[in-house]
Amino acid sequence: MTTIEQLSEQAIELLKTLIATQSYSGEEDETAQILSNVLEEFGFTPQRKGNNIWALSQPFDDNKPTFMLNSHHDTVLASSKWTKEPFTPTLEDGKLFGLGSNDAGGPLVSLLATFVYLSGKEQPYNLIFLASAEEETSGKKGVPIVLPELPEIDFAVVGEPTSMDLAIAERGLIVLDCVSHGESGHAARNEGENALYKAMKNIEWFKSYEFEKTSEVLGS
Repeated sequence: MTTIEQLSEQAIELLKTLIATQSYSGEEDETAQILSNVLEEFGFTPQRKGNNIWALSQPFDDNKPTFMLNSHHDTVLASSKWTKEPFTPTLEDGKLFGLGSNDAGGPLVSLLATFVYLSGKEQPYNLIFLASAEEETSGKKGVPIVLPELPEIDFAVVGEPTSMDLAIAERGLIVLDCVSHGESGHAARNEGENALYKAMKNIEWFKSYEFEKTSEVLGS
């Protein structure tokens, strides 16, 4: 039986390896393989679709509810404003610095360790560990392509940096690329159609629109 202390040490070493391995969104092939290998070393049978890696606790009982532990292993691009080498894991004052250490490598390795530990004991639920891809870009080859492959999930913990505060809801996001068409004119003549003026009406609509449904947690 692997102890919590051993799992903690292994999680930190795994996080260092993940930091040192570039895994921009859509380019997570290497970290996917690393995570797959780690799950195999712990005795699980990892499955893969795209760059998503998951494993189920064994034995898996269809009569039990299923609890999923999920976080992502892709990162944003390394910014030029980094004061440390982003792909060199650096431990200072009990903190591990490096690209993806916080979002979401730390949560990811913590959930993997939790999955290993809980799977080693009889539980009133099944467990699924999912290391997903393309989270940072809301890509189509992340969680959406994995869900159809999984058993029905009753509840889940999603690892994200929330300052150690439990979050139970998150605001959605809509990104729209809009084009406003006009007609060219001349300042000396009253002709043409100003595309900006036309766009202002639509912008005002977005500003004043209220959704019919509201959230008890987040509001409208």
